[in-house]
Order: sequence, then C-alpha cells, then structure tokens
Amino acid sequence: MGNSINLVTELPGPRSKAVLERKSKVVSDALDIHVPAVIDRGEGAHVTDIDGNTMLDFSGGLGCQLVGYSHPKVVEAVREQAGRVSHTDFSVIPYEPYVELAERLIAATGGGDRKAAFFNAGAEAVENAVKFAKAATGRPAVVCFEGGFHGRTLLTMSLTSRYKPYKAGFGPFAPEVYRLPYAYPYRSVHPDQAAQFALEGIERAFATTVDPTSVACAIVEPIQGEGGFVVPPAEFLQGLSKICRQHGILVVADEIQTGCGRTGSFLASDTFGFQPDIVLLAKAVAAGYPLSAVIGPREVMDAPGPSAIGGTYVGNPVACAAGNAVMRIIEEEGLIQRAEALGKTLTARWEEIAAETPEIGEVRGVGAMVGVEFVKDRGTKEPNEEFLGAVIGGAMKRGLITVSCGAYHNVLRHLIPLVITDEELDEGLDVLADVVAAARKGGGRTDTLEPEGE
Repeated sequence: MGNSINLVTELPGPRSKAVLERKSKVVSDALDIHVPAVIDRGEGAHVTDIDGNTMLDFSGGLGCQLVGYSHPKVVEAVREQAGRVSHTDFSVIPYEPYVELAERLIAATGGGDRKAAFFNAGAEAVENAVKFAKAATGRPAVVCFEGGFHGRTLLTMSLTSRYKPYKAGFGPFAPEVYRLPYAYPYRSVHPDQAAQFALEGIERAFATTVDPTSVACAIVEPIQGEGGFVVPPAEFLQGLSKICRQHGILVVADEIQTGCGRTGSFLASDTFGFQPDIVLLAKAVAAGYPLSAVIGPREVMDAPGPSAIGGTYVGNPVACAAGNAVMRIIEEEGLIQRAEALGKTLTARWEEIAAETPEIGEVRGVGAMVGVEFVKDRGTKEPNEEFLGAVIGGAMKRGLITVSCGAYHNVLRHLIPLVITDEELDEGLDVLADVVAAARKGGGRTDTLEPEGE
C-alpha cells in the first residue's frame, strides 16, 4: 500500500463536521454531499480536508481535474490573467485569450474551416449547439438517445434520459425532443448485434415517430458518461452519422466528459472513426474553471447572425487563460499517451479483481475512461446498486473518493486525473480491491466496512 492517503481523523473530522452543520442550516438540501469532508486544498490526484486528512480522488472533480488539482501552470495563468483583467464581456471588448483558445481547440479537433464559441458550462454548450443547428437548418426538432446525459436546464434536462433525480417533478419539458436507441452491448439480448438493433430502431423512428426532415440535429455522447460509461460499437456511431447525413441532420458530439484526451485521443469520436459536425467540450477544458466550447463548421457557427448568441460571462478571460494552460499541459506532458497507459493498468487490475468477484458483470472503457458494472448475477445481469454502494462507502472510509453512474446506479466510473503517479494509481486500486473483497465478505453491507488501521 502506498502512502498518499493519510487519514488522521474519522470522516468527517471535527472541523469538517462543524462546517457541514453550518451548511445544513443555510444551503439547500437539494445540494447533497457525497464526501463527508470539507476540502482545504488539492494537488495532482489528491485532496486534503480542513482536518488534515489527505485522500486520493478517482472522481477528479467529476472529470474537471484532468490535469490535476492546482497544476502550477494553470495557477500561474489564472493569477497572471486575473491581475490584468478578470472580466469583460467578449462581445463588448474582446480579448486575446479567447481567440487563442479558439485557435487551439479548432486545431486539436481536426482543424479546417471551422469556428468556436465559448460558454460557461456543459449545459450551455448543449443549449447553444442546438441553437446553432436550428439556425443553420431552419428545422425545429432535436433527437437524443437512451441513457444520454446533457445537463439540467430545461432543454438539456429534456434531452437527458434518466428521470431520477434529474427530471422527476420538473416537467413539462421542451417540445420537439425525440429519444432514440443507443447501442449498449452488455445489456443487449445479442451483444454482437447491438449496433444493428439500435440503428434499425433509429430508422424505424424516422419512419414512424418523427419526420427526419424536421430534425435540426442529433446530439450523442460517443461514450456515455452518466449513462454508465457505455462504449458503443464503432459501427453504431458511424451508422448514425450516415443516417443523419442522408436526411440533412447535423450530428453533435457531446464530448463534455470524454474530450480533452481522457480516452487516449483528444476526442473520443476519433477512436471510433466518427466525424461529427459539431463538437462540445467543457469540464476538463479549463481545469474546472467555468468554460465550455461549441466548435463547428463556419456556415453553421455563423448562421444565427449578430448578437443572437452570447452572454455576460461566457468565455471569461480568466477561464480562457486556464484553458490555454490546460492545452499546453496536455501537449507538453504527453497526457493523451498517459491516458492510454492508465487505461491499460485500470483494465488489467479490474479484470484480476473480476476473476474472483462474480458481482462484476463487465469491465469496459476506452483509454482512462473505464467503468465497472456490478450485478447480482452474471447470467441475469440484474443490477447490483447495493454492492457498488458498499464499495464506494468502503473506499471513502479508507480515503479514496469514487463515484457511480448508470441508469441503475451500478457502474463505478473512473475520472482519474491523468497526472496521477503510478504509485498513487496502485494505491487507489489496492484500496478498491480490498473493499470489493470486504463487500463480498459482508454481503454488500456498508456497515461491515471499517477503515484500515494506520
């Protein structure tokens, strides 16, 4: 076992407990807490709370900390830009960091005659991508996919598949949104035909449910994130692209969780030979500073006309400075290649654990984006949310932060900072191996999982 994790109190420690008590009195309960500790600082792949407990974070700020917490080059860029100018609306007084980042992202996503626009968050990128597509096509409808997650605003909540906790009680939803099948091989009756069945479902929907000539765009995650780290066959994404182009439908790749190198290429789309019209980035693109991007063909991006797109804070200069620093770090530190290496280690170790754990139904992923699906029985594939809950709870007691995903809350997802050291990775995986074994021994009950001694 490594020595990055250092727990000096139980979680929460006394100082964290006091802040969390204050939180309960003044912060909406809808913002519930996953980790019972209050962060003081973060560095690389680990965080330290206000009680002095140091933990490894395999959630990476829900995918934002791809280059690690407080990377010195990001900190320097933010400090320098904040000292010059921290805010002005780009459409009132433009600034160079915005233009520089647009140039960098266009080059990283394939180049060509394309343009970019920046916003505050992933949901805003989705909303505006739909606006660009509608303006360019003159069409009102949008199609999305089963299992997809695209945000929590009215339109993006309508596009998001899972109703609990994201949609329940929040309707009515945006009109002219149609949901189509997504290829999920593990949960297909015939895994080797998952792509074919999904594509047939799309063709059927265009014949019976929605007129394809009314559809502006199809928005899809090349690998589903919140939906369960579902990796579709390449033929599904390529087939979807072919169908859409036959009908003049723009294809939007939501790379908000997959992009910026996590999958071993800058875009996950590249892994599948999938060429979307519009690409969306957020999360890791600015190391957690509020920034998202829409990148598409010139004729699409110029279609809305002057002042039709924008916002007071979108493309904030400090966030753009952070984004430029992130792009330099990815290139200078070889993080795309690092994602490949991390993915091989993650997959190999989980396959070892799975060999002795029948509750693991599948280990899947591309690059460092690896998910582990837990089931009650490998034959029936009945989801096992309780077992995963025991694993996540046990890991947290041992100082490792992990998160789940999936329609059934039964998939462990890894959003590890790509700057994690080999020693830290092994330490975290040792914790996970231990808590999986403990969960089996305890029948999947979280109350049987106690932290290891010092």
